[in-house]
Amino acid sequence: MKTLLLAPDTQLIQEFKYGNNKALEILAWRYKEKIFSSILFLVKDKYLAEDLFQDTFIKIIDTIRNDNYTEEGKFLSYAIRIAHNLCVDHFRKVKRVQIVNTGDQNEYFEIFNSSEDAVDKNIIRVQTSDLVRQLLDMLPEDQREVIVLRHFADLSFKEIAEMTNCSINTALGRMRYALTNMRRILAEKQVAL
Repeated sequence: MKTLLLAPDTQLIQEFKYGNNKALEILAWRYKEKIFSSILFLVKDKYLAEDLFQDTFIKIIDTIRNDNYTEEGKFLSYAIRIAHNLCVDHFRKVKRVQIVNTGDQNEYFEIFNSSEDAVDKNIIRVQTSDLVRQLLDMLPEDQREVIVLRHFADLSFKEIAEMTNCSINTALGRMRYALTNMRRILAEKQVAL
């Protein structure tokens, strides 16, 4: 078990192919936060994000078991691409224009169960997180997508370009415009992070 925890992604995938389910658990545990955060920032609904996260791993499991997985790079990029495509498919199905942000009540629960010194830090963290989400909501979809994939999924601009079917320069431009727009919005509203 200890050796599996330290194993590279490619070895874990091979182990899972040969029937070791623990290997997939380790992959899911290793990348859960990044994949889930990427989905959540795209769909802005915690429960929908949980469903899409599960669907992502179901698709990964099916792909690996059907021997259709090809090692083209990092597993994380592959998983994020599947998650991204599932989000796009979801929006195509429901043809939603606006999305309601349900928020995360656990963050607020944490505030009231913290020590007095930590309360201020937790309040600031929650308010900053909410502000970043609001700022992301104000951006055009292509700009928001690049920020989410770069900062929350930790993908390179090359990976983002491949995933969004654009050039690296276009991905870089979208990031630059997104950051400029976020600064402009903050200045207009006279808010500081």
